[in-house]
Amino acid sequence: MAREADRKTVLGSVWLREEPSSTRAPLSRDDIVLTAIKVLDREGLDTFSMRRMAAELGTAATSALYWRIATKNDLLELVVDEVFAAALVPAPDEGDWRDEVTAVVGAAYQALSEHPWACELLASHAGLGPNYQGLTQRLHSILRSAGFRGTHLVAAVSAIFQYLIGAAVTDAAWLSVVRRSGLNGSRWASESAGRMGVDAEHLAAYLDRDSHAGPEARFASGLRVILVGLRPRQIS
Repeated sequence: MAREADRKTVLGSVWLREEPSSTRAPLSRDDIVLTAIKVLDREGLDTFSMRRMAAELGTAATSALYWRIATKNDLLELVVDEVFAAALVPAPDEGDWRDEVTAVVGAAYQALSEHPWACELLASHAGLGPNYQGLTQRLHSILRSAGFRGTHLVAAVSAIFQYLIGAAVTDAAWLSVVRRSGLNGSRWASESAGRMGVDAEHLAAYLDRDSHAGPEARFASGLRVILVGLRPRQIS
């Protein structure tokens, strides 16, 4: 018979196991996940641990933490998926399928931008949760309604999703470098541009989220390029 510890980690993902049965523990899994997001937003991923979470929750809640969530990896899977919940937005009242895709994917990018630590986890802690799957299904539904079929549908969803993740991870990586320096974006750009062989003003604009050349503007422009190039059709 498998040990209890093995049963709690079987199949490598929290989403492939049953949630523990209800108890009188003071916290639910959702309570723990929302607290973890607050800690990660405040302190980042480097110092995050189950011990840190237990301290945040308080002594009375520590047993609830380990009853509800067995390992740090399980908790990280849960928090990444919770970030994607913000992408499940209603479709626009007017417009075509490109407007619908833009609304959904734009919301996902914004959510990742607001929680940059999530981008560090996407390579190993995303993909099986209900919100991540819901985002994929939403894109499938929009494109299928627009006339995409067969492998062309699968390829279109993949292209959009990979652009979303790639852009979010790249932008978060740039901002992580600046954050580690302890400087603001403008100061970092002015002191780094010469070493990089680029113009300081352009580099500062590249990093500034409010700039017309900044991450959000680049993401929106790149998404438009992809969507303009896609055409509904069927490839078997």
